[in-house]
Amino acid sequence: MYLRIVRNDMSKSRLVTLTTTIFIAAAAMLVSLAAILIVNLTGALDAMMTQARTPHFMQMHSGEIDSARLELFANRNEHVDQFQVLEFLNMDGSQFRFGDHSLTDSIQDNGLSVQSEKFDYLLDLNGKVINVSDGEIYVPVTYMKEQTIKMGDKAVIGGKEFQVAGFLRDSQMNSMLASSKRYLISRSDFEQLKDLGSIEYLIEFRLKDLAKLGEFETAYASAGLEANGPAITYPLFKMINALSDGMMIGVILLVSILVVAIALMCIRFTLLAKMEDDYREIGVMKAIGLRVSDIKKIYLAKYAVLAAAGSIIGYALSLIFKGVLLENIRLYMGESENSSVAAALGIFGVLLVFLAIIGYVNGVLRRFRKISAAEAIRQGTPQDKAPGSKHFHLSGNKLLNTNIFLGIKDVLARKKLYTTMLVVLIISVFIMVVPQNLYNTISSKSFIQYMGIGNYDMRIDIQQTDHMPERAAEMIGALRNDRAIAKYAVLATKTFKVKREGGSEENIKVELGDHTIFPIQYAQGKAPAADDEIALSVLNADELDKKLGDPITLVIEGRERSLTISGIYSDITNGGKTAKAGFADQSAGVMWYVICAELSNPSLIEETTLQYADRYSYAKVSDIDAFVAQTFGSTIGSVKKASHASILVALIIVVLVALLFMKMLVAKDRYTIAVMKVFGYTTTDIRTQYLARSGFVLIVGIVLGTLLANTLGGGLAGVAISSFGVAKFQFAIYPLSAYLLSPLLLIGSVLIATMIGTAGARRIQISESIKE
Repeated sequence: MYLRIVRNDMSKSRLVTLTTTIFIAAAAMLVSLAAILIVNLTGALDAMMTQARTPHFMQMHSGEIDSARLELFANRNEHVDQFQVLEFLNMDGSQFRFGDHSLTDSIQDNGLSVQSEKFDYLLDLNGKVINVSDGEIYVPVTYMKEQTIKMGDKAVIGGKEFQVAGFLRDSQMNSMLASSKRYLISRSDFEQLKDLGSIEYLIEFRLKDLAKLGEFETAYASAGLEANGPAITYPLFKMINALSDGMMIGVILLVSILVVAIALMCIRFTLLAKMEDDYREIGVMKAIGLRVSDIKKIYLAKYAVLAAAGSIIGYALSLIFKGVLLENIRLYMGESENSSVAAALGIFGVLLVFLAIIGYVNGVLRRFRKISAAEAIRQGTPQDKAPGSKHFHLSGNKLLNTNIFLGIKDVLARKKLYTTMLVVLIISVFIMVVPQNLYNTISSKSFIQYMGIGNYDMRIDIQQTDHMPERAAEMIGALRNDRAIAKYAVLATKTFKVKREGGSEENIKVELGDHTIFPIQYAQGKAPAADDEIALSVLNADELDKKLGDPITLVIEGRERSLTISGIYSDITNGGKTAKAGFADQSAGVMWYVICAELSNPSLIEETTLQYADRYSYAKVSDIDAFVAQTFGSTIGSVKKASHASILVALIIVVLVALLFMKMLVAKDRYTIAVMKVFGYTTTDIRTQYLARSGFVLIVGIVLGTLLANTLGGGLAGVAISSFGVAKFQFAIYPLSAYLLSPLLLIGSVLIATMIGTAGARRIQISESIKE
């Protein structure tokens, strides 16, 4: 019986049935996709890092190394399971040539490595440890994605010919956020090229218990071992690898939650409209003794069928689209070991959507308890309460066209009726604007200031080269005499000892120089200006348990010196554990120099960058736009795709909702429309009134949605961006897109849908509608 009732009802309201099913399918698809992608990302990442046996702690070091002392430390430390030192031959990008393509413009530290014997393996695209032969080279997988290097290409590295035998996955340096890239060659070839670059050592440890990582870091620092370079830990390797796809999944998850909310709102609207149409029948059923639970089953049956159909369609669509979205994960990390679990979790997500819809419908149907059988049979329709626009009279209208006035008056008089459309519009604006703002934020040039990098035009890195102070002085002299340079800053990174409470010491990397020339954004406080001030990165502040204004003791030139913490900032460079200060020091050796410059004429950035790169081969010179593109390019690209998809989703939603809403509104108002026709209103007048209603609700929805997106949306985006390690940031809002283009797209879509949805007003006959 229930199936026959459901089938008959669906055949009478095809548009409502189709639209409701589409929303349920979209919600189920997005929830299922988010679940599948999350499980596949975590599974693939864990599988790659397990196959590669990623080190739990890795200290990069340039300069002399005491292997015997490191071996002794590893043997004596109770937490160490395995220890090794790998060599990384850092070479200038101009020495790498693949066919007609060279790495001259690469901001990465490109270097050669040999396969490890114990752990930290470089893997092929099948997840196997690579065995490389003489004359072969394996290239980081990122160049396969960029299609700049192909299998079988000839490569010339430092004048020696190689053949590209394949591509490698590097559990440490896969991501573009990692500043170095390893190319795999044989031991024999490595020895032949060893003198053409500078050796950087990767001092690596695997621990018996990863939970003891913090204790081990402290022990390593206290032992005063080699630390001329950044130290990176297993959790940071994991975060860097997951970042790009993780942010895209975060956007999908946010949109899926909002689409579920919209689906529930639409179901509520259609259900209440159906209950209103069936008001007299409901009264009759109650009058003849049917229980409320029995009446509810009739309506629940329909929405159970719709929810089941939409959920099945949504799950099927998620299986179709997951392949495209998993491409990047599969390329960089391989297949997930949890693919079967991912499919099951996708089903679980769809089941949650199904149960949420049934539960929500059941909640709405509780209104049956309030319906009086006698009133329903006598009146035939629920009686509206007193209008909500008592002070909005046509006689007092001097500004608006009559039809527009009547349209706005109807919205004010029946606020509850239009609430559904308003809420859907607000959520749609949210879906459209928040991903756009997230993309605008991370792609803007100023965003790097929240990540520990100043806003300048040209960046010069001097590292892993002999006579660094002399070469830095040469570069400074060139900048000082160059009229194209408006201003510059020299930042030298040195390692000092920091005293902890209790007397223990550990290393801290401090960037010395004037940090007010190209300031970064501070989560708290400001840049160090006085000699007794220092700023700490968020990770360092957390590890040292320091807050703004706290004192910190550094050992400088053999003496303890107390400094005050003037600021705390986010940083993604050098493992995220850095500090900034302005005091002078002549004792500690410089680890590396970063020289920043701003040009007087921005149009000369590319030309000037090329000139300096050609003239000073020992330095890595890049313009800041290239730096951002090469560092965050894949992440920005993922979020850009998600933002474009969100715009499309939002437009489809508002079109379908507006069309559905207007169709049902015209059906509900058929008596009123007939009366208006009797009084001489034309079909054009009536459609103008409906356009005014849509327009009024649309304007309110866009205003509220935009305000919500730019406030609450900033907080939600902050959760995603905090995965970068960014503690605090300013949401970047492009007024042209947020306040003009997006609203215009929504307005155009809703008004077109309104025109189509109100076409039925023309077919309403006065005689048939009034005789009721």
